[in-house]
Amino acid sequence: MNDERVLYTVGHSNTSVDRFTELLEEKGITAVCDVRSSPYSKYNPQYNRENLQKALRQKGIAYVFLGEELGPRSNDPSCYVDGKVQYDRLAGTAAFKSGIDRLCTGMKKYRIALMCAEKDPIVCHRMILVCRALRSEPMRIAHILADGSTESLRDSELRLLCAFKMPQLSLFDTVEDLIQRAYDAQGQKIAHVREDASREEREEEQ
Repeated sequence: MNDERVLYTVGHSNTSVDRFTELLEEKGITAVCDVRSSPYSKYNPQYNRENLQKALRQKGIAYVFLGEELGPRSNDPSCYVDGKVQYDRLAGTAAFKSGIDRLCTGMKKYRIALMCAEKDPIVCHRMILVCRALRSEPMRIAHILADGSTESLRDSELRLLCAFKMPQLSLFDTVEDLIQRAYDAQGQKIAHVREDASREEREEEQ
């Protein structure tokens, strides 16, 4: 497959900005799409939007914030059940679809890395929400790991499957069926809960 159709993802975690930009340069990344709902970090202020933009600009890497379109939170009440975001509903919104379109258009010009905070993609919405929506697109998705190696989306999905020990419910279940159920389960596990959700709502979801 043409290398221009590779989409990378990366989690900044507590990595130094110097190491983070090294990882991007090693993969030839020319643009970072920030998919955090809020582009700020209490514990890692080097990844606050303005600080990150400056560091990337010094390396000739473009920055775009897509957290409003592709972030794990929503201002749309219809995306919540009992105060918790439902990823399937979020993925069906016009805003999310617009973000996916912008991303795919950007890939024609830039070598893009989706960026969020979590180090491991299988516990991050960048994979469980965004990459899931891109699985049918003509592209290869690769996660940049902390040690500089990459993991294919398929390998991440198989790791997710192992993490859940997803049972085969019928004779006709395929690996793909199991992976989809693992996505659903992880989505429910990591989905954002509104701060104004009642204690009863929170307890019901635990």
